Amino acid sequence: MLVAWLVSVPLFFFAATGVSGFTVNTDNANVRVEENKGADLTCSYSADFGSNPRVEWKFKNLKGSQMYVFFDQQLTTPYADRVTMYGSNLRFSRVTREDNGVYSCEVSANSQFGEVKVTMTILVPPGEPVVRVPSSVTTGRAVTLTCHDPVGSPPSKYNWFKDGVLMPSDPSTIAAFKNATYKLNTETGTLEFPAAVKMDSAQYSCEAFNGAGPAQRSKAFELLVQDLNTGGIVAGVIVALLLVVLLVFGIWYAKKKGYLPKKAESKPKSSVVYQPASSVYGGGGGENNDGEFKQTSSFVV
Repeated sequence: MLVAWLVSVPLFFFAATGVSGFTVNTDNANVRVEENKGADLTCSYSADFGSNPRVEWKFKNLKGSQMYVFFDQQLTTPYADRVTMYGSNLRFSRVTREDNGVYSCEVSANSQFGEVKVTMTILVPPGEPVVRVPSSVTTGRAVTLTCHDPVGSPPSKYNWFKDGVLMPSDPSTIAAFKNATYKLNTETGTLEFPAAVKMDSAQYSCEAFNGAGPAQRSKAFELLVQDLNTGGIVAGVIVALLLVVLLVFGIWYAKKKGYLPKKAESKPKSSVVYQPASSVYGGGGGENNDGEFKQTSSFVV
């Protein structure tokens, strides 16, 4: 057992240190640069790869999408107009916030492979945050206030102010807020009240900051927390019922006084029967030989 352990130690050391020497390095693994400025991403490799290894650069943005920057000994189309390759390094003449992400330099030769990652952060000062605060809410109801800075890079973090006073992320740490029950998320900018109370009524404003420039604060928005107006609801119901009663009484009274039109009574149609001329005028001369028309039948109902 002792002999086996002594033999295994040098074997472990050999594998752990990578005596083969195939390594890939960078001078700066975390590049921070202002938007529209230039930047260099460096990549170096050990001599074990030889004098002409295969070098490729890949880019993975903040949304997780991946694409090539340098592939098959040439720059890809999206980068050809503002990136140059010198040695195994990348040089950006101008960067934008779309360049935020992780860049991988991959080197391969003689069935050996190595890579190094470089994170590039584009610095853009925060803009005025977009804030949404409900104007009013009833006591006991949950309410959420939101704040978002769509401009800043890296993504902004957030502070909230109540009547101009900075709200701590943990209200229990400050005496003035020890009775508060809100939840503040400085990463997403949400301020939640699980069950609003009257003491939550105030003017609220939000501040965005990311270290790339001065912090930006929104204007103040008022949140009013009030009790449910049960008296007003009851009064409204009573008034509605009274209106219905008055309407029914008005219809009854109008009908009683005959103000409302009655339904027309249907009467049978009358018909008139006339005798033919041949039955009125005789052929041999009689009383009616004077040719005068005489009605011999009246209305027949």
